[in-house]
Amino acid sequence: MLTFLSRRPAGLRTAPRCPSRAFRKRAHVRAALCCAVAAVIGSLSAAASDESFEASSALKPPPADGGALRYDTDYPSIGYSEQPKDNPIARLQERLDRGEIKLKYHRTRGYLDSLLQALGIDPRSQTLVYSKTSLQIELIRAETPRAIYFNENTYVAWIPHTPFIEIATMDARMGPVFYTLPNDRGAQTDFHRETLRCLNCHDTFALAGGGVPRFLFLSTLVSRKGEALTNSPGMETTDQTPIRDRWGGWYVTGQHGDQVHLGNILVDSPAEIGNLDSVRRGNLDSLSGLFNTKPYITDKSDIVALLVFDHQVYVHNLITRANYKSRTLLERLAGDASGDMPWAALPARAQRAMKAMLEPLVRALLFSGAVELTSPIRSSSGFDKWFEAQGPRDPQGRSLRELDLTTRLFKRRLSYLVYSEGFDHLPLSAREYVLTRLADILSGRDNGTEYAYLPAAERKELLEILSATKPAFARVAAARAAECAREACSQEVATHASLK
Repeated sequence: MLTFLSRRPAGLRTAPRCPSRAFRKRAHVRAALCCAVAAVIGSLSAAASDESFEASSALKPPPADGGALRYDTDYPSIGYSEQPKDNPIARLQERLDRGEIKLKYHRTRGYLDSLLQALGIDPRSQTLVYSKTSLQIELIRAETPRAIYFNENTYVAWIPHTPFIEIATMDARMGPVFYTLPNDRGAQTDFHRETLRCLNCHDTFALAGGGVPRFLFLSTLVSRKGEALTNSPGMETTDQTPIRDRWGGWYVTGQHGDQVHLGNILVDSPAEIGNLDSVRRGNLDSLSGLFNTKPYITDKSDIVALLVFDHQVYVHNLITRANYKSRTLLERLAGDASGDMPWAALPARAQRAMKAMLEPLVRALLFSGAVELTSPIRSSSGFDKWFEAQGPRDPQGRSLRELDLTTRLFKRRLSYLVYSEGFDHLPLSAREYVLTRLADILSGRDNGTEYAYLPAAERKELLEILSATKPAFARVAAARAAECAREACSQEVATHASLK
């Protein structure tokens, strides 16, 4: 069964606490995916010896620590300290417990390959990071980078000789939750839940109160040892970050033309980065010339996977924030503890607060502010083909997962995460608001400058695709159209401009 983990196995020390939101946002070595997301703070002092590898199976579930999580006080309706049930890891554990599935052990990578298959994660999603991050900093360096594999809701991280696999997943109710899986042959295949060791930096306020759990994706210049090269802070990246500032401390394969980035920079001292252009490596189809890639599933760290990763983490975090904050607001201002109150029933004060809170999610779903590509991008691993094959299609075969890779990441600018369980678990009023805003924008009723980058033809396509593939949106869009046919909606739509 799933258990909490706070007791330290041999060789582990407590993850350092990130003292403030501003510090964590800038911290270069401290975060980029704890427990499986692009990089996260933590620490492990485990050598790659047989003794330390075997000792990893001593992972112990912790005693319940109700005071450990501020979320129980700040967001009691979320129930973060309870056992998560609405995510792929919880569902996989149930299947393992019932004997419906068994993870197979691979002599080189332990349970990794079998775990990816069980979770429906394609190995071609592999990305590689060599900054010293995660719970296992002593194992990470340029010659043994941390591999991260992902799909639309789960991230799995593995390092050669790792005593445990790290997993982060998006729980529909709780948002980001973190697990470890012992990775030696004799260990029982039980997922252990991580809380404090990941949330010290995976919380927006370092568990000081008022924050929410989040995924992290950082870019920072590091040495071959994975250590920070300068005192300059790392950058938390999104799909709005210029390509030239992304992927410091990551390997990058694939073709990107004359666009430059910070990936693949392999140096030993700060003096070597005085002229970045002299140490950049780009347009690589394989990493086999940079380190021994044989222990890994592939010799790639795909650029398309990295671009999708950037976007996905950004939107996941906004969904989590919207869920936590809106549920708290609804309970305090509208007496709606269940989140089942429709938008029209909310008091005006609650509506105003909800609008300001949810507009950032609307903008992110529509790729507002996303940087354009200046040269075509080409995958090196085949991840692009796998990614496009996922998700629903309308009767004409169109999908929100179709990639452009010429001037932008996606062919149609509406995030596929509108289908996610996390989005569907938002309070009813929040879902209604976001879907109504999408209906107004895609129908052209909102024709303000904020979304002028979306031409009428693209909006029409998006309206048709979403109406055909998401029944909840179709209902909201039809009701909104009928409402606006009876009375003018232009003034109401225009008021949203003041919230941006």
